[in-house]
Amino acid sequence: MGVGAGPIRVVVAKPGLDGHDRGAKVIARALRDAGMEVIYTGLHQTPEQVVDTALQEDADAIGLSILSGAHMTLFARVIELLKERDAADIQVFGGGIIPEEDIAPLKEMGVAEIFTPGATTTAIVEWVRENVRQTTGA
Repeated sequence: MGVGAGPIRVVVAKPGLDGHDRGAKVIARALRDAGMEVIYTGLHQTPEQVVDTALQEDADAIGLSILSGAHMTLFARVIELLKERDAADIQVFGGGIIPEEDIAPLKEMGVAEIFTPGATTTAIVEWVRENVRQTTGA
């Protein structure tokens, strides 16, 4: 999926019951301001809705913001659904309140990167530019 010309396309999502979206909106705006196409899904998305959106939008990456403590389950389900739908080439990254001891297991399951509180928008934008497909127009 998403291996095309033009700007990097990123779905930014708030899966689960977490109702705090300020950080996700800040990241979405930073990615957009950096020339990427951003699709923000809004609050309370299921993993199925997130993956459906990524497929419909031909996304290159999915950025998940999780503050609820359900990160192990939600990331795992998104990764599983991408594999089931033959879309494992869509990179998944995320951030939020994620304990240090959970980062390695998340990466082992296929999460490309985790950004914890204090990560700068510049660092996130640079990571996406360097690790998601190269842009041809942005």
